[in-house]
Amino acid sequence: MAVQGKPKFAFFKGQIVPFEQATVSVMTHAFNYGTGVFGGMRGYWNADEAQLFLFRPFEHFERFNHSAGLIRIKTGFSPEELTHILIDLLRTEGFRENCYIRPLAYKSTEMIGVRLHDVEDEMTMFALPFGSYIDNEEGAHVCFSAWRRVEDNAIPARGKITGAYANSALIKSDAILAGYDEALVLNEDGHVGESSAANIFMVRRGVVITPPTHANVLEGIVRRSIIEIARDDLGLEVVEREIDRSEVYLADELFLCGTGIQVAAVTKVEHRPIGTGMMGSITRQIRDRFFDVVKGRVAKYRHWLTPVYADQAAPAR
Repeated sequence: MAVQGKPKFAFFKGQIVPFEQATVSVMTHAFNYGTGVFGGMRGYWNADEAQLFLFRPFEHFERFNHSAGLIRIKTGFSPEELTHILIDLLRTEGFRENCYIRPLAYKSTEMIGVRLHDVEDEMTMFALPFGSYIDNEEGAHVCFSAWRRVEDNAIPARGKITGAYANSALIKSDAILAGYDEALVLNEDGHVGESSAANIFMVRRGVVITPPTHANVLEGIVRRSIIEIARDDLGLEVVEREIDRSEVYLADELFLCGTGIQVAAVTKVEHRPIGTGMMGSITRQIRDRFFDVVKGRVAKYRHWLTPVYADQAAPAR
C-alpha cells in the first residue's frame, strides 16, 4: 500500500481548523460503541487542466446522509452544502495531486450507555493525498475469507457504519497476514458478496456479472458508475445476480472496484489462476475508461465531476 500523506486541516464543529485541533474525547460515544458513519470519495488531479476533479460528490454525500439516517444521526447539511464545505476544505489544503476525502458523522456525547436516541450528533471531514489502496492493482492475488459479510438484519449493509468495519478489518488482516492482497467474502446465504471493502465483478463468456445489492453488498457509487460505463460506453452485457463460490474459479476475469481500490484486476484466487492468470481485456477496457472519466478526459461524463479550482464551483448532480 502506498504511503499516505497527512491532512493540514479539517472541517470540525462547523469550521475549518488546523488538523491537530480536530480531536474528540476518549468518552465520545462513537469511540466507545462504533456509532458513526463515514464516506469516502476521491479527488483526481488533471495536470493538463491544472484542475482537481471530485468524482460524483453529490451522490457520495447523499449516501453519507442516508447512512447517517440509518443510525439516527443528522449531519445538519444537505449534499450540496457538504460539497461546498469540501471545496472550501480542499482549496484551503491546496492539493495539486490525487487525494482521498473522508467525511464522518458520529454520536458525540461523552457518556456510557448503548443507545442511539438522546445522544448528540457531530460531523467532521478531512482530506489527504492518496495513491493506490493495494499494490497489485493489475494482478491481485486473493483468497476466500473464513469470515462472512455482515448481514443486513444485524447491521445495515447499505450503510457505511464505522462499527461494522471491524468485520472488514478481520477479513483484511487475515488475508494480508496469510500472504494475499485481498479477500473475497461470502454472505450468510453462501453467495459471493464483496471483498473486505470493495464491490466485485466477474466476467464469464463476455458477460459482466456483479452481485445484486440485496446480497448484503454496499450500494457502491463506483460500482454504479462501472455498470453504466460497461453498458453504455463499451456495449457490454451487465447482469446483477447472485454468484456462487465455484463460479469464481471458472471466471474468465475478475475485478474489484470502489473509491479506495478504484478498479483492480484479480488474477489469482488462492492457488487457481483466473482466466489466463493476467488482467483480461474487458477488465482493462473498463479500468482504462474509468480512469479517463475521473480525470475529466471524457466529455460525456464531465457532469459526474465537480472542479475544485473553478471561479464558480457548483456541486455536480
